[in-house]
Amino acid sequence: MKPIKFRNTLTVNLLLMIVISFFGTYAVMIVISKMDTFINPNGSILKAGLLLTFWFSIVILTFIVIFTLLIRKKILYLSYISETVQQIANGKLGLTIDIKGKDELSQLAGNINYMSKELENKFIHERQLEKVKNELITNISHDLRTPLTSIIGYLNLIKRGQYENKDQFHEYFETIYSKSHRLKHLIDELFEFTRLSSPDAMLNLSKVDLASLLQQIVGEYIPMFEEEQLAARSSITDEDIPVLIDVEKMVRVYENLIMNAIKYSVKPSEIQISFTSRRNTAVLQVSNRVENPPEEDVNKMFERFFRGDKARIDAQGTGLGLSISKRIVELHNGDIRAEYKDGWISFIVEHPLFK
Repeated sequence: MKPIKFRNTLTVNLLLMIVISFFGTYAVMIVISKMDTFINPNGSILKAGLLLTFWFSIVILTFIVIFTLLIRKKILYLSYISETVQQIANGKLGLTIDIKGKDELSQLAGNINYMSKELENKFIHERQLEKVKNELITNISHDLRTPLTSIIGYLNLIKRGQYENKDQFHEYFETIYSKSHRLKHLIDELFEFTRLSSPDAMLNLSKVDLASLLQQIVGEYIPMFEEEQLAARSSITDEDIPVLIDVEKMVRVYENLIMNAIKYSVKPSEIQISFTSRRNTAVLQVSNRVENPPEEDVNKMFERFFRGDKARIDAQGTGLGLSISKRIVELHNGDIRAEYKDGWISFIVEHPLFK
């Protein structure tokens, strides 16, 4: 909602009210002037002075009464605006004023409504950020503590010499090494998530042919598809589809979608990857078959830590991957969503074409 703008009609209305009050007062003066007692007062100079003063008072009072009656609605409306502003100041954010007329007071009411809604939205946003921060701390603390506890436990075993032979020592060492990488991966994901969530997140944009880039990425994953007993059905257009993207960040999004498809696909099965342009939009779709339909809205997977509990069972899941991907796509003014149909889950990424 944008602030309402009107011309300076309030000034015109006030001048009009003054003119009407003046002519009303003039009419009263004419009526009074026809009364001989006021025009030809009989008696002393003192009596004449008192009558003149009374006459002048009647004229002033008449003007005030007429002007007050004319401006009464504006005064009541201004009082209503003042009371509403006081309520907003006392914490009733989002409270609005009924807009009446098309003058400066209406403009003021519209601007106050805009301010009230903006303050309410910012307050709600701040509360959401606070809630997300608390959830982030709680979930990431659990994820960080798990590998760290394992590392400390195995280091204690090695420190106390509680291993039977050299092979077991190397087994402990490999576990510590693996858990350390897991810990680093979690910290890197957290850092990336925090950095991208900042309003000052920057992109290193460059023009690329997205079709060629996707063909290269898919080609690099062919050996992994074969190893996981997955057949890649790629349908990527050969036409030049120019987009303006941060290549490093968007490659991360594409690779994340492909890795998710590999990780959670029914095996053996196939993964379908299609890419084409529709009007002014480049559209990528990555689909894989899953065993069970999602219990909730499939797009909740983009929420922070939505898959946290399942991800903790996995060796690499953090619950942040899809949330990071969504943020990266949004920074590119694109859209990412998920769809489920007949045992297939699809992730769709849309980019505006570069003109």
